[in-house]
Amino acid sequence: MENIQNLPIDIQTCKLLDWLVDRRHCTLKWQTAVMAIREKINAAIQDMPENDEIKQLLSGSYIHYFHCLRIIEILKKTEASTKNIFGRYSSQRMKDWQEIVCNYEKDNVYLAEVASLLVRNVNYEGPALRKQVSKAQQLQQELSRREAECQRGAADMREGYYMACKQYGIKGENVARELQALVKDLPVVLEETGKKAACLEEPIEFYTAFTNFACGWSEEVLSMLRFVQKKGNTTVYEWKTGNVPTVIERPVMEEAPPDVVTEETIDWGNIGSGAATEDVNFGITVEDGVDWGISLESGTGETGGVDWGDAESAPVEIEVVDVGTDCPDGIARGEDALSLLENSQARDQFIDELMELEVFLCQRLGEMAEEGNVVSMSQFQLAPSVIQNQTPERVQVMLKELRNLLNGLTSQRMQHLFMIQASPRYVERVSDILRQKLKQSDILLLKCGTLAEKRQEALEEQAKLEPRIDLLAARTKELQKLIEADISKRYNNRPVNLMGVHV
Repeated sequence: MENIQNLPIDIQTCKLLDWLVDRRHCTLKWQTAVMAIREKINAAIQDMPENDEIKQLLSGSYIHYFHCLRIIEILKKTEASTKNIFGRYSSQRMKDWQEIVCNYEKDNVYLAEVASLLVRNVNYEGPALRKQVSKAQQLQQELSRREAECQRGAADMREGYYMACKQYGIKGENVARELQALVKDLPVVLEETGKKAACLEEPIEFYTAFTNFACGWSEEVLSMLRFVQKKGNTTVYEWKTGNVPTVIERPVMEEAPPDVVTEETIDWGNIGSGAATEDVNFGITVEDGVDWGISLESGTGETGGVDWGDAESAPVEIEVVDVGTDCPDGIARGEDALSLLENSQARDQFIDELMELEVFLCQRLGEMAEEGNVVSMSQFQLAPSVIQNQTPERVQVMLKELRNLLNGLTSQRMQHLFMIQASPRYVERVSDILRQKLKQSDILLLKCGTLAEKRQEALEEQAKLEPRIDLLAARTKELQKLIEADISKRYNNRPVNLMGVHV
């Protein structure tokens, strides 16, 4: 018997209610009795004395049987004046709570209720709070990751903005104004390029002699390179006519036209397949009621022919200029007033001839590396001295100088400058693209701030939930001890262990 008395009673918490009902400690109708008791508790707590401990018991906690016992102990002190000679209390507060305790003890309703509270805390309340904390922690991690991505994206956008500005050769403080200012320096840069073309004399002569010797080519080659090498970056007028202009009237770069095209504006598109992309203004406006002085008249003076205007008016003078000359009398106007490297057609020809010369030098350099036999040496015995005297080292030097000149004209910065010069709208497009990078960077930074706020809210939510979990764990442990002690009394104080109580 002593051994049996020392054996513990182990009860799985999830099956505690079933265990109590199976052993006739509680009835199946305990929930109905609890509902009636709860109504009495709600009515009783409306009239309670001023006591800090009672306030603590009633604040934010579920009032169960053991709380009622503690309330009665407190009322014994606060209602001591209502106690009569027979040891009974005339206070209605005491009577109400004593009645509640009696109803709880009937059929051990209190034991079923606290067992239900314990099971609910273990199976539902605790896991729900832990799940909320886990969600808050996951949300903080996700928001931190997205915040870091936004910060990197904003930094990349801003770095891309300054890298693009660096490629354009501007600071980025005022993009449109700085881009337009770059074009002012373009003639000086091209003038220096024209001076550097003087180093092309030897490779041009080498190429000319080689084509003449190997192919019998008698026509002039690399005409543009030869001209720029001798005279520099002159005007298109001088290239066309061979005469230095006395007056140069450069075209004025107009501001970009508005996006909205009105009925009075005629868009003629791009005139000429090879011309630079520029806005062409023919100075023609269309108005209603304009008399063009043209009507149909017959040769005999009858109406219905062509009306050439008043016969007494001054005759129209037509100026005839030489073929290929747009600006007579030494006056260079419009496209002819531009330098060769500013004009898109002339510049394209210049670059094409540079690339043609580059290909020749590369090909010749490769051939010279293989010309080590007697046959190849005899092949060039009758060649001009400019061909025979060339060495791979000298050809390599010529190729390096040519490539430096070519890279200077075809670099990305120079391409941007040519585009700015050709189309004012290009400045607007570039400015919009660069501003968009900064705008996206600012948007990402604002998003970072929003994500940081949400992350802080999730952190605060976690800070609110963790004390609730600790409080729930403490109350669950307290219920566990009370239930174990109550069941232990029913089995001659045998030890009772409620298994699986984790919050």
